[in-house]
Amino acid sequence: MGRLFDFMLPENKSPLTADSTDWLFHFINEASLVIFLGVIFAMIYFAIRYRRKSEDDKTPLITHNNTLEITWSVIPLLLTFVVFGLGYSGWLNLKTVPNDAYEIQVTGFKWSWNINYENGAQTINEIHVPKGIPIKLVMTSSDVLHSFFVPEYRVKHDVLPNRYTYVWFQPEETGESQIFCTEYCGNSHSNMLAKVIVHEPEDFQTWLDENAGGPTGSPIEQGEQLVTLQGCQACHSVDGTEIIGPSFKGIWNRERKLADGNTIIVDENYIRESILYPGEKIAEGYQNVMSPYEGRINDEEITKIIEYLKTID
Repeated sequence: MGRLFDFMLPENKSPLTADSTDWLFHFINEASLVIFLGVIFAMIYFAIRYRRKSEDDKTPLITHNNTLEITWSVIPLLLTFVVFGLGYSGWLNLKTVPNDAYEIQVTGFKWSWNINYENGAQTINEIHVPKGIPIKLVMTSSDVLHSFFVPEYRVKHDVLPNRYTYVWFQPEETGESQIFCTEYCGNSHSNMLAKVIVHEPEDFQTWLDENAGGPTGSPIEQGEQLVTLQGCQACHSVDGTEIIGPSFKGIWNRERKLADGNTIIVDENYIRESILYPGEKIAEGYQNVMSPYEGRINDEEITKIIEYLKTID
């Protein structure tokens, strides 16, 4: 069912992420319209009702009106609470990724998007996804600040160098949707365009199989090779055995207690920081003996290591 301001919005192709944003958009605009019209009609009414009729008319001295002052203070305050509630619930929805989401790696660089799939498939400026399945994009930048925006899914997030961010959506229509970079990133910023291409699930699987990784293997296999080449298993086991450092077994997305008493979730940013700057967050019960890998390994290699660590249960 259409709304008054639907003409101002692009098509909604991901109701699970777009509906909450659209509700807030419509509420703010329609509430503003009601208030605007109310003020205009009140001005016209007062101008007619209380116009000066003769030279003898005198304006009475009115210092204040408690009822009126409370009304024009409380109503905007209540509307502010409603806007906050709708905005906060929408934000929580956009940050809560379904457990069964299909994960894709996205790297922004001047001036394109590099997309990597778990089986080694790789594309430039095209994100192929299945219809009706939640999709999580784990994003980073290899150079400067970018911003990933798909208007038809109502998802937008900065893509930063030296850390990971994410968005999720669930496309409900096959076809294409436009991707924009919405953070100025240099001379060709306006040309940093890409597409989300939505397939039927069986067609997506066919596409995925046809574009599987080459002789170097999938990102997971490459990550395992990197762990071996970098000598990580000398200090970190993959079977739960305690050595010099914590085991890699079952660490992904779990809580880890740190030596300073704080607790952190083992996610992309924690693993990246632990590789490059291992002394920043020491796991409880372990010593700060690992050498920093800053300058010895790049973000693409770190991403592959992370993909491998996710699989060690």
